[in-house]
Amino acid sequence: LIALGTLPGTQYPCWNPTNAARSGNGRRNVTGKFKECFSLYDKKQKGKIKASDLMAVMRCLGASPTPGEVQRHLHFHKIDRNAELDFSTFLNIMYRQMKQEEPEREILTALSMIDRQKRGVISVSELRAKLTRLGEKLSEEEVDDLLKEAKVGPNGTIKYEEFVRIICLPRVDY
Repeated sequence: LIALGTLPGTQYPCWNPTNAARSGNGRRNVTGKFKECFSLYDKKQKGKIKASDLMAVMRCLGASPTPGEVQRHLHFHKIDRNAELDFSTFLNIMYRQMKQEEPEREILTALSMIDRQKRGVISVSELRAKLTRLGEKLSEEEVDDLLKEAKVGPNGTIKYEEFVRIICLPRVDY
């Protein structure tokens, strides 16, 4: 069973990656999780979802498409906003969206903006401050968990390219 939450501001069910990680489901079977979430929106049990539900389903699975991106995906597949799409098309759209978002690149860009001297390192204290105070704030415990993966240098700095590569690797559950 997938870890469910609700899409903020709606009654729509969705897969919650945080709950999934806590429940031990992690990232073991991404396609299976996509299928389960897709089926929650397949109200007629025909193996299809409404194109108008596409953004909600994508966001429930951790993607962050804009309305324009969703429209481009539908246009690419020649699907009208009032039509339906099957799971195969949905998988293709999710693959393209996730490839486009590439969280590793986004994180590296953000960290390189902090690295004014372009040395490729950031201090642990500065990283902790940014992660707990800006954007989607992390708790101290969450930052501690991330920093367990880091190789901290003798001067209290982390090579952020290596750190980002490590934290962006898929988790393997044994």
